[in-house]
Amino acid sequence: MKRASNLTLYYLLLAAAGAVMIYPLLYTFLAVFMTPDEAMMYPPKLLPSGLYLENIQKVLALIPVFRFISNSFTIAALITIGQVVTGAMAAYAFAYVSFRYKSFWFALFLSTMMIPWEVTIIPNYLTVKKWGWLDSYQGLTIPFLASAFGVFLLRQFFLQLPRELFEAARMDGCGHIRHFLRIVLPLSRPALATLSVYVFLQSWNMYLWPLLITNSTEMRTVQIGIGMLQFEEFTSWNLVLSGVAIVLLPSLLLLILGLKQLVRGITAGAVKG
Repeated sequence: MKRASNLTLYYLLLAAAGAVMIYPLLYTFLAVFMTPDEAMMYPPKLLPSGLYLENIQKVLALIPVFRFISNSFTIAALITIGQVVTGAMAAYAFAYVSFRYKSFWFALFLSTMMIPWEVTIIPNYLTVKKWGWLDSYQGLTIPFLASAFGVFLLRQFFLQLPRELFEAARMDGCGHIRHFLRIVLPLSRPALATLSVYVFLQSWNMYLWPLLITNSTEMRTVQIGIGMLQFEEFTSWNLVLSGVAIVLLPSLLLLILGLKQLVRGITAGAVKG
């Protein structure tokens, strides 16, 4: 009985914590159907009185939401492909290729993770400006096509693969390229999916860098587009929350579809045996 009561209390605490965490997200989607008066009520009204659809129509009329979504999707997809490709190749080199001072170079490579993004933003901006990449897809994507985190994640996964496969492939005349493409990558789908979901969501939510290097509305991303719904004279929170809800849908869908692979990839190697 004592164990059952402890479990009940434990689940009640988890349910309460989950409700507190999901409340802002739930309120955002419910606010889409609230009238302007209901959205401005204090204390906030949780449930709308009806399906008020003019908020979505006004958001679509005020800003080119689908253009912003297209830009963000293109940028996030290019960055994801770049980081997965470069991360997989670098991780394979650190896991299977023998060269001098490999441990030193890997440690030096990982040390770049400790450099804050704010330290590099000015040099990156000056470089992008000098190359004429302001307000372009090149400037929004190329600085992010490689990351130390992706290399570290994939290398740790590659090291868990049976070494006997590599030795057997070498005995059969299989070189590094064939071993990488035919054996390592197919067996590393959980880690590749994990990195893809993580990078895509991170790129989708970028704000400071697109704000810094884009000037035209055609190149704006969704995170900046939401800010265009706030005006100097007043802020209509029902419109802002409607825009946020529209922007959240693609990322939530991707997170739901990739959650299983994300958890598998992050927990891979946490327990031996």
